[in-house]
Amino acid sequence: MIDVALLSVIRRSHIREGQSIRSIARKTGLSRITVRKYLNNRNLDPSYPARKSPSKLDDYEKTLTCWLHREVKKHRKQRKSVKQLYQDLVQLGYTGSYDRVAAFARQWRQEQHEAKSTAAKRVYVPLTFAPGEAFQFDWGEDFATINGRKCCLQVAYFKLSNSRAFFLRAYYKQTHEMLFDAHNHAFRVFGGVPER
Repeated sequence: MIDVALLSVIRRSHIREGQSIRSIARKTGLSRITVRKYLNNRNLDPSYPARKSPSKLDDYEKTLTCWLHREVKKHRKQRKSVKQLYQDLVQLGYTGSYDRVAAFARQWRQEQHEAKSTAAKRVYVPLTFAPGEAFQFDWGEDFATINGRKCCLQVAYFKLSNSRAFFLRAYYKQTHEMLFDAHNHAFRVFGGVPER
């Protein structure tokens, strides 16, 4: 979207001065398609740059943001109200109005809510791990022939996430004792216990 000044240059050059689309495109640095689009669209509302008016709250925004983060972590009945936060700001020297503080708190809460709702869409599993950071464990079932008899074995699978080193240990049953024994042997072979 182009700004108001450039739009007025395009329209003035074409309507008042009678310049061609090609010469306007050359003068403004825009493509001919863009110039034609803005000349043909009569209902086009130009965009104004976003204005940031100075506020008395500007010097206290970081403090108020920290307080809001702190209050969100508390139980609902133990949280301070926005009016109490405003009174705390006044004690620090804030001379602005309560309405500005309330509007800031509302906007901050809305941004936090939007961030939470979109966070689930941006979740990813890291594919790189530090040495000793994580390991994976699972039980599996496999068949083996022992003394000429085919039997079903429960196999404990361990894999380090960084080096992909693995450890297997087979048992006849899948019990808590076997689970603890498998972990004990795996950590002994790996030379330590991963963080997670």
